[in-house]
Amino acid sequence: MHEPTSLTDAPEPLGHGLKQRHLTMLGLGGVIGAGLFVGSGAGIAVAGPGIVVSYLIAGVLAMLVMRMLGEMSAAVPASGSFSVHAEKAIGRWAGFSAGWLYWFLLVIVLAVEATAAAQIAHGWAPAVPQWTWVLVFMSVFTVANLVAVRNFGEFEFWFAALKVFAIVAFLVLGTLAIFGILPDTDPVGLTNLTGQGGFLPNGWEGVISGVLAVIFAFGGLEVVTIAAAESDDPARSVARAVRSAVWRILFFYVGSMLVIVTVLPWTAQSGNASPYVTVLDAIGIPSAGTIMNIVVFVALLSALNANAYGSSRMLFSLAERGDAPRALLKVGASGVPRPAVLASVAFGFVSVLLNLKWPDSVFHYMLNAVGSVLIFVWALIAVAQLRLRRRIEREAPEKLVLRMWAFPYLTWVALAGMAAVVGLMLTDDTARPQLLWSGGATLAVIAVSLVREAKRK
Repeated sequence: MHEPTSLTDAPEPLGHGLKQRHLTMLGLGGVIGAGLFVGSGAGIAVAGPGIVVSYLIAGVLAMLVMRMLGEMSAAVPASGSFSVHAEKAIGRWAGFSAGWLYWFLLVIVLAVEATAAAQIAHGWAPAVPQWTWVLVFMSVFTVANLVAVRNFGEFEFWFAALKVFAIVAFLVLGTLAIFGILPDTDPVGLTNLTGQGGFLPNGWEGVISGVLAVIFAFGGLEVVTIAAAESDDPARSVARAVRSAVWRILFFYVGSMLVIVTVLPWTAQSGNASPYVTVLDAIGIPSAGTIMNIVVFVALLSALNANAYGSSRMLFSLAERGDAPRALLKVGASGVPRPAVLASVAFGFVSVLLNLKWPDSVFHYMLNAVGSVLIFVWALIAVAQLRLRRRIEREAPEKLVLRMWAFPYLTWVALAGMAAVVGLMLTDDTARPQLLWSGGATLAVIAVSLVREAKRK
């Protein structure tokens, strides 16, 4: 058994420049990424109109995880968020594993986002080489994250605001088109939901495949609980941000999918094109492709910024607990852990170089190694919440300002859902290799943590 650590550790030495509006918008925008705007096409291709159910299932699972995270982060705010909670609830090996796995995930995914944003920018300005754009984006966000946490907050506030505005505008235009209110449109009714093979053209198997296609698009919700530690009132700030984000995120995701499959037959969608562009083109919005390209570009830069921030804070937290080099603990006058920022971004630069040079070999294996890590991190969050909730109720019940719904039943439901996703991935030929690579990486990190534990004793 591990020795439980205190629920009230020393306050973080980081800055407190994030305001409530930053956290609220971060909670909303954190999971609205390029995966939704572009990747949802692949889900529609396998599930048809049933993609609405796929997003509903994946979205409910993400909501439960966000609520669990919110409960723990409001009670025990920390820049290491769920890594700290896992350590307090399960043991040092769990905190070490969750923290390092998440850090690797962020710095490798950061390379995908930087490269994809550079590809879009290169399309707009072909004279500028793609690698130059990568250098520009990485440099801008490195500087922004080095100066003050307020800069990160402002960037994310406006990025998230644009993404939220884009989805709301899409929902309004799509709804008007469904009812035939837009010029040159006729009411479509429910024809497209029930035609072309019915609502579930590929049966429940298609819906399940759709869940696998879209679930990882919800990654990113964790950053708001990491950021909460750098606000003036972490407990209240994270509670309000989680409350405001949870239902709206589900509404944005499920609502926009419902609009997409109602306006056009699902067979009109291509797995290679953004379904949002296809719908906007169909209802006569001029330059729909360019508009959505801009939104995707902003979503990628937003994710790049959030991952640079989240990875540096996780690395700093690991160093605080003796699980990363102590040199990373230095904090600048503005309250920014600059060595942790530079170390995270440096690894990000290496990942980008690997992605540009060997996208189908070295980088492909690295991406596979972290591709399914999110599901393992979510499982640790759920187990930590089950155990930490009991401790908080015993030792400091006043800290439970945000509570998990129907505890402990919905936490167990979430864990069962994650186990089901892992089981489905094992039976899916395309998802299985990624799961096995990620499982191997997870076991390797856990083995390192257990060896470290044994050496300490």
